[in-house]
Amino acid sequence: MMLALAMPAMAVQPDEILPDPALEARARDISQGLRCLVCRNENIDDSNADLARDLRLLVRERLVAGDSDAEVVDYVTDRYGEYVLLEPRRTGANWLLWGAGPAMLIIGLGLGVVFIRRRGRADEADSLSEAEEKRLEEILRQ
Repeated sequence: MMLALAMPAMAVQPDEILPDPALEARARDISQGLRCLVCRNENIDDSNADLARDLRLLVRERLVAGDSDAEVVDYVTDRYGEYVLLEPRRTGANWLLWGAGPAMLIIGLGLGVVFIRRRGRADEADSLSEAEEKRLEEILRQ
């Protein structure tokens, strides 16, 4: 019971639901991948914003018109931009964005290894030779 209450409330209104269960299931699948442009990181099924409702209706309208899932997503993306996708496509300039995180991690790890190695060598270089240690002992005795 507590788990069911902890789940986010679905914002899909009863008047939006399609009578054909297969089309409605497709609409829900598509809606899970589309971002609410008002709520940011929330899909349009979970959002109560008016624009999210408009997008849900648009998705269902396109499905009823006979569009495939990919055609519906392309239509919404063409109309609102790629920002509407919760998971951006891995094409073109987006490769730079997808690769930036792992590249920065690898660079950071490399810099950390270099820093640790140099620090270890600096400690060795700072140690005194035997002659220097004897001279230091003489100075301290005086």
